[in-house]
Amino acid sequence: MQWRINIPPLTRILLALLIVFSVSYQALRYGLAHLDYTAGHYLALIPQWALFTPWVYFTATYSEQNVATILIAGATILYGGKYLERAWGSREFGKFILWVTLLPNFVASLIYVLLFAISQNDSLALVVIQGSVALQAAFLVAFKQLVPEHTVTLLKGAVKFRVKHFPSVFLAANTLSGIVLGTDTALVLAWVGFMTSWTYLRFYKRQPDLSTAATGNNQLRGDASETFAFASFWPDTIQPPVAAIADGVYNALVAVRLCTPFTAEDVEFGNEQATARGEGGLPNLLNNGVGKAGRNKQEDAERRRALALKELDQRLHAASTNVASASRQQSSTQNSVVQSGTVDPTSPSVETPAGTQA
Repeated sequence: MQWRINIPPLTRILLALLIVFSVSYQALRYGLAHLDYTAGHYLALIPQWALFTPWVYFTATYSEQNVATILIAGATILYGGKYLERAWGSREFGKFILWVTLLPNFVASLIYVLLFAISQNDSLALVVIQGSVALQAAFLVAFKQLVPEHTVTLLKGAVKFRVKHFPSVFLAANTLSGIVLGTDTALVLAWVGFMTSWTYLRFYKRQPDLSTAATGNNQLRGDASETFAFASFWPDTIQPPVAAIADGVYNALVAVRLCTPFTAEDVEFGNEQATARGEGGLPNLLNNGVGKAGRNKQEDAERRRALALKELDQRLHAASTNVASASRQQSSTQNSVVQSGTVDPTSPSVETPAGTQA
């Protein structure tokens, strides 16, 4: 039996980049350690030197520091990448990866430059920004959008988490670690990755219309559903104040025309999309296939499409038959009229009535 790698193409590329960049980073770090500057700046992001090595805004995400972080990043890309690439397709997944890789690193670098300008602390300009923390936050936000009610069970059912709670737990863990253990770069990357991925998925990402069984390639922009609102990421007790703050920021952005407002129809339609995603049609988390509900929905949609196409073909055939029959009947009628109105040349001429002058 031939062994086959069941990993989508872009996910394979990301895994390869993780291995190549992480190993190269360690080689540069130790191979050029005798120099006066940090050799890893060729792959990791150091705010002071980033403008001279702009490629680090991408490579820093895949340049891990040790074996443990490489394994965590590898699991994130393998399982998260497989799921999202199959759900969205390679093209949309690639756009998402570029957004949540380049933008968080750039924003994090800008934050440290501003902190350096305020405090004049040289260490802030030389901090090393690297790792897949922003990518992990982005994947959790994407899972929250696609399968919010999915439950992940750990330790044989002893621990259960719903996917919709993962982003807030992840942010809380990185915030606590940043304050207590001093991992401030992970804290910044976690929050920036969360915000940038949510912004992209909420307002910009194009997605297929899942609410109907239409055969067209309808593309929708953003996700206006209530289940993906900013306040929905937080516990119920603090959702009202978070919603008030988020609405204030949103209204301010709309007022200065930096954001397009959602209409009531957009929200309703977004809720329909969220319901359609929840009913199935997407691969199960940490699994390669689609769920039973997804298969049933896809089969029903295919049956409806087949019936609709069959009915349309029958109508077109009937219409063409009726047109041909009507055309033949009209031609026959015209021939009869022409034949009945033809004058026989052998018949006597019509006499001119008396008193009529020629």
